[in-house]
Amino acid sequence: MKVEPLAVLGGGLMGSGIAESAASAGLPVIVRDVDKEACAAARARIEGSVGRLRDKGRLTDARFEEILGRISYTAELEDLADADLVIEAVPENLELKRAILAELVEVVAPEALIASNTSSLAIAQLASGMPAPERFLGLHFFSPVPVMALVEIVVALRTSEATREAAEGFAVTIGKEAIVAKDRSGFVVNMLLVPYLMAAMRMYEEGFATAADIDRGMQLGCGHPMGPLALCDMIGLDVLCMVCDSLYDEYRRPEYVPPPILRRMVESGLFGRKANAGFYEY
Repeated sequence: MKVEPLAVLGGGLMGSGIAESAASAGLPVIVRDVDKEACAAARARIEGSVGRLRDKGRLTDARFEEILGRISYTAELEDLADADLVIEAVPENLELKRAILAELVEVVAPEALIASNTSSLAIAQLASGMPAPERFLGLHFFSPVPVMALVEIVVALRTSEATREAAEGFAVTIGKEAIVAKDRSGFVVNMLLVPYLMAAMRMYEEGFATAADIDRGMQLGCGHPMGPLALCDMIGLDVLCMVCDSLYDEYRRPEYVPPPILRRMVESGLFGRKANAGFYEY
């Protein structure tokens, strides 16, 4: 199945990255966000990312213009009507996602595939009550999307085989490696990653070691490209807190409980890199 055009619902960090990756692979993309200001911010984000590649000599001016020319922007949901695949990439909030998906299914064709970029929510929850649940699935990308090679394909109980195959083909088309996971909170990566990140936070919270030493320990001792607390800052502490809550709701295991320091930092607006402050200052 072809996926042209691709529509991305939400032009934030993840949505912009997905759009850039698809456009770089030759696909026409339409990015929808809530208003003209949000669309302008998405455009600036993508132009900045692609522009950095050009400035480093990794893209010609012609290639730069070619990629950007494949992406259009809109604040109107109706403009997604012709999309073969829509990837929802709005903030990690169940009610918000369900509300926007309920509007989306009234607009797109009955055979259009609908994917969520959720990092922890169950696809069955998102698709509950929607027509044609066999066309729903998860496509969980990783940040920064243009750089990270992985996408998790999350198959719900009612996701069809044809939908899974189309998603795998799409991943190959945009140059990603796909792994397939069942519809359980956290999927593969976050189910394994989050306890490690929470353990690092607890170690820091208890004064066991500094943030820098915790990170250097894992980088130099285990060969990790980035330490756990720096990774938390990159992911976003607000996002991690929501992921923890989702994982704990699903599994009721203590390793998924966010430590108090995480909640206090989120309540204080210390979200990490996007707020210029988290475990480190940026």
